[in-house]
Amino acid sequence: MEYMFILLIAVAIWGIVIFNLLVRDKNRVLAAWSDIDVQLKRRHDLIPKLVDAVKQYASYESSTITAVTELRKQSEAINTAGRKGEIEKELTTRLHNLIAIAEDYPELKASQSFLDLQRNLTEVEEFIQFARRYYNGAVRNLNVRIQSFPDMFVARMFGFQMAEFFEFEQTGK
Repeated sequence: MEYMFILLIAVAIWGIVIFNLLVRDKNRVLAAWSDIDVQLKRRHDLIPKLVDAVKQYASYESSTITAVTELRKQSEAINTAGRKGEIEKELTTRLHNLIAIAEDYPELKASQSFLDLQRNLTEVEEFIQFARRYYNGAVRNLNVRIQSFPDMFVARMFGFQMAEFFEFEQTGK
């Protein structure tokens, strides 16, 4: 009887420890996603300025400008990491196309405001990559814990869900 009581206490302590570890990992994922979201908002705030700068010099590039604007809107409307990553990847490609347009316009390429926008965009994209790596590491840790024996029992009991990775590999600049 005494051994059964000790075993019950040990199982309860084990369950509490595992639950707390799962909560910690889940909160790291949420905090890391918040960091990504902040950087994406910074990036999205730069896009209209970049579009306006290019429009002044290259109005005939309307398809690229329209695509960038539309992808920005789509990304802002999506909250899931997987789909947002797909859209942001396409947005990155289109932004690089937009910046490449500047190569055909020496006045635009020499514009200090355009150069500042380009530098700020590059900086934000670097921050996004740092935040993405941290987020994906936090997701990996949570998902491994949810799938690992014996932690999976506590995870299932309390409804912990696997998190989605944020795939956002940049293409060449």
